[in-house]
Amino acid sequence: MNLRGPATRLRDEAAAARILWAAGMVPRDPRRAVAGVRAVARSGPFGGLPAYCAAVHGDTPAVIDDRGALTFDDFAARTHRLADALRSEFPDHRRQPSIGILCRNHADALVTLCAAAAVGARVVLLGADFGARQVAVVAEREHLDALVYDEEFRSATAGFGGRRWCAWYDDERPADALDRLVDRGDPTPPPRPPRPASLVILTSGTSGIPKGAPRAEPRTLLLTAGLLDRIPLRGGTRVLLSAPVFHGWGLLVAVLTLMLGGTLVLRRRFDAVRALDDLERLRCGAFIAVPTMLRRIIDLGESIRTAELTALRIVASGGARLEPGLVREVSNCFGPVLHNLYGSTEAAYISIATPSDLAAAPNCAGRPTLGTALQIVDAAGRALPAEAEGRILVRTPAQIDAYTDGTRRSGADGFLDTGDRGYLDDVGRLHVSGRSDSMVVSGGENVFPEEVELALLDHPQIIDAAVTPVDDADFGQRLRAYVVGVGEGSPDEAAIRAHLAGRLPRSRMPRDVVFVDTLPRGSSGKVLRRTLDDLKEYHA
Repeated sequence: MNLRGPATRLRDEAAAARILWAAGMVPRDPRRAVAGVRAVARSGPFGGLPAYCAAVHGDTPAVIDDRGALTFDDFAARTHRLADALRSEFPDHRRQPSIGILCRNHADALVTLCAAAAVGARVVLLGADFGARQVAVVAEREHLDALVYDEEFRSATAGFGGRRWCAWYDDERPADALDRLVDRGDPTPPPRPPRPASLVILTSGTSGIPKGAPRAEPRTLLLTAGLLDRIPLRGGTRVLLSAPVFHGWGLLVAVLTLMLGGTLVLRRRFDAVRALDDLERLRCGAFIAVPTMLRRIIDLGESIRTAELTALRIVASGGARLEPGLVREVSNCFGPVLHNLYGSTEAAYISIATPSDLAAAPNCAGRPTLGTALQIVDAAGRALPAEAEGRILVRTPAQIDAYTDGTRRSGADGFLDTGDRGYLDDVGRLHVSGRSDSMVVSGGENVFPEEVELALLDHPQIIDAAVTPVDDADFGQRLRAYVVGVGEGSPDEAAIRAHLAGRLPRSRMPRDVVFVDTLPRGSSGKVLRRTLDDLKEYHA
């Protein structure tokens, strides 16, 4: 068992400090550095972020969104105004307010997060694919006192009984506009909060109500350094952040980009044509996405090949599985710039595949990052050798011990069961095979739907696929495949079965093949399996 003792932790933190210095995370101007550190010491990592960035980066552009641009000075002033107003809204310092954020990608989503943290609030990030039922359950379970939301979610939040402020609206300014709070606030940095802020990130909830993963403000350099060691974000880079900021992947990149003095480009809704235009026109050096976004970009075809993308040196995917065919297509279009991050809400990120990793093994999730211990074990918890598939257990610098409902995740030895299964190859790269709990027993045979999905996606005329179990009177369960083809060239059911027959045993052949126009995916790119049966099918 690979347990990290004090000496190992000290060595890792020293390595992290060297990585952060080389990446330009540490300001070279001592006066700016001192001012920035004081801001973080006073208000915490999130609450002090705007003041830190203003001290270090000043009037350079911080965020470009659908409303325009904010400099770092503008970002700090707006955040401090909102923090001052929130202090007057919650004057009882004996009780920590709990503030939910239900917003898409725009500057005020980050302003709200930082302002709430600056007053010592408990911040809960809700997903943009939440409906009224999920909002209601989360609001009750997490004891939300207030909710900051975008106007499009007004109906989903209508049943919420606490205070509500609308952060984004398209037309007339509503009575509950967040702007009204900002307008009455003081732009000077707020005083030290009565208690440290806390953050709750919700699981993706692909099959039900998401759980809350609480996170204390980070007290380690490893979380930041581990990512920068593999994904070379650097100061001054314009980053098109299309992955949602309310999930861990997008939020971490947003914070790192701002700390480095880069510029975040945020759009409330992802549109492949506009994303390609942003990459070209704004000369973005990095594109941060989920796999479905990469697929839509690739589908633009000739437009990519004629675009001027010489500034682009990082394409990074996270949030959902990146299948090998898409890895090859992205690499062919953009060159050796693709990175693949594997992680979970509970563990933060676990491993990152670099372009060289993906060139050698397109289906890999890379190697564990600095400070992360990883084990592959069998059902009895015994460690397995290289190439042997088993359960993936991890210990990361930012994992949770329990959900907000009290359900524990980490074991007594500190390792967390990711719920995934996979193996390490002979050079230490992680390969994720699928969910540990997704095994289907059909006619006495053990079948994993992910194996069938990968075989389907290996067909050149299938662009998306999902496989799910359904009840069967004879076999207990059988597999149903949902397939998205490429239009007129889509294979029919006979062609699909012939394709699978050369790759899978008969026991893994899906009994049903359903052709659909698109698969329902959440904001993180994962298939929403609870809605698969509601899809409208067609016959190829």
